[in-house]
Amino acid sequence: IWTEDQRQEDAVAIGLRTYRPLITGTTHAVSTSHYLATAAAYRILEQGGNATDAGVAAGIVINVALPQYTSFGGVAPIIIHDAAKKETKSISGLGRWPKAASIDYFKNHANGQLPAGILRTVTPAAADGWLTSLKLYGSMSFEQVVTPALELAERGFPIPESLHRALVRVSEQLVHDEGETLDWPSTQEIFLPGGQTLRTGELLVQKDLAGTFHRLIEVEQGNSTLGREAAIQAARDYFYRGAIAEEMARFSQEQGGLLSMEDLVEFQVGVETPPSIDYKGTQVFTCGPWCQGPVTIQALKILEGCDLKAMGHNSADYLHTVLEALKLAFADRHAYYGDPDFVDVPMSGLLDAAYAAARRQAINPTRACPEMPQAGDPWPFEGRANPVSQAGRPEPVAGPMPSDTSYISTVDRWGNAFSATPSDGIGGAPVVKGLGFVMSARGSQTWLDPDHPCSLAPGKRPRLTPNPALALRDGRIWMPFGTPGGDVQCQSMVQLFLNVAEFGMDLQQAIEAPRVSSWSFPNSFWPHAYNPGLVGVEGRIDAETVAELKHRGHQVEVWDDWTPRMGSLGAVQVDQQSGALFAGADLRRDGYAIGR
Repeated sequence: IWTEDQRQEDAVAIGLRTYRPLITGTTHAVSTSHYLATAAAYRILEQGGNATDAGVAAGIVINVALPQYTSFGGVAPIIIHDAAKKETKSISGLGRWPKAASIDYFKNHANGQLPAGILRTVTPAAADGWLTSLKLYGSMSFEQVVTPALELAERGFPIPESLHRALVRVSEQLVHDEGETLDWPSTQEIFLPGGQTLRTGELLVQKDLAGTFHRLIEVEQGNSTLGREAAIQAARDYFYRGAIAEEMARFSQEQGGLLSMEDLVEFQVGVETPPSIDYKGTQVFTCGPWCQGPVTIQALKILEGCDLKAMGHNSADYLHTVLEALKLAFADRHAYYGDPDFVDVPMSGLLDAAYAAARRQAINPTRACPEMPQAGDPWPFEGRANPVSQAGRPEPVAGPMPSDTSYISTVDRWGNAFSATPSDGIGGAPVVKGLGFVMSARGSQTWLDPDHPCSLAPGKRPRLTPNPALALRDGRIWMPFGTPGGDVQCQSMVQLFLNVAEFGMDLQQAIEAPRVSSWSFPNSFWPHAYNPGLVGVEGRIDAETVAELKHRGHQVEVWDDWTPRMGSLGAVQVDQQSGALFAGADLRRDGYAIGR
């Protein structure tokens, strides 16, 4: 067993370029946040499945193998490129607040807080995301793609050191400061049997989750005469309208939650054309403003007009410019992003080239903005006057900066691609008794300020941090990419993209290069920690560069050389001339790439 710490130490000891999970091939490639998920996706591709089949298989294995970060009942935002249909679509994979939830409810019943646990639960969405993707863009049955995950859940797998450490943290979380144990026995039975944390190398068996998979397979098999798509839909409906839904609703009510059978029956993921920009001939897609995804393309559009290559990679000028551009995009995120079913988001204005040029002028090349900048005014760039007031200026708030989640990217021999960022682990809410998964606690990314675009409302989606991306050149796949990491996701994704597109790095170099991150905006997770001016840098950034960033006014913290706080990038790149595939993975966590 090679622990995460050992892997990082060995990589440094033998030289950065020696440890190279970069994979080249001519038919298909995969990069995910866990080696077992990568193996599952590759297995499906070798069996003749397409990128979506493989991506869904990997996603459900991630739900089994990374329970500290994801759940089959969590979230799973997805972007898919279908080469035959010549279309790129996003699948929201994000739940909605129950109808019984409201700001007044939390004011009256939770002292104006969003307490950890069942009260943060929104409708589980990952299952619908996987099944809808498979139905619309896959070629295999649910039984075929879920088999690798079913085997791991039923037979167990030896846990790595990273999961052991996460279970220790969960164990500590299940005890209040006063020593009172939280009433999450369904979680403890599986992940802390007998009150003991599973040690590195011990088998983690998840029989209840395997049972859930078996039940869905049985429904699919029972409807197989209707055809592949209808059989998958029947399994999906059994989860949201049948016995599994009844068990989820009953468990929520028993635990004091708000989720009802009606919420589950009415829920469905959204399928839409995602927002995109053109960056010097590369079309970059992210999911919509129901997540933070457009921050990535907003920042890239601002940076497109800067001579980044002349500045030099990871120079003080370059890092300062990237950080300030990201801060501008995050300021707009805070002011405008929210569920577009409830909020009028000026998306076309925010991504307009002229608006990006105006925002670019706000960057002082020698001085950092000491706090979150003022939001811009994108409304005139889509021919409208501003119809809404902006969120108020935030005050500094102490709190954690969570960095959970996972990532999956696949590309197949036919030019299809799948990019997904599943999330919601066992620390967010109790495991549903008998079903073996957590219902999404993504309500934690909500505000109780009625004037905020992400304010809580019945049926409204929180603004999600997980956000996959996908890039095309000349209408063909160039690179699906993404990372876990909370609010660091867009920041690491921007740096990866620029490393490849501007500085010509190969994919693995681009992933391994040291990174920086700004925290000068309210964090997405409750209680929305805000640290004006704070910048985290990896220890491999040159000391003179760090000193110059401080001189320009950045409040710099030097983190570990290979810190997981900077996420864990994954990507697959397609050479546009030869068609060869390049897959890279991040040694900051348990990422793994494979291809042929």
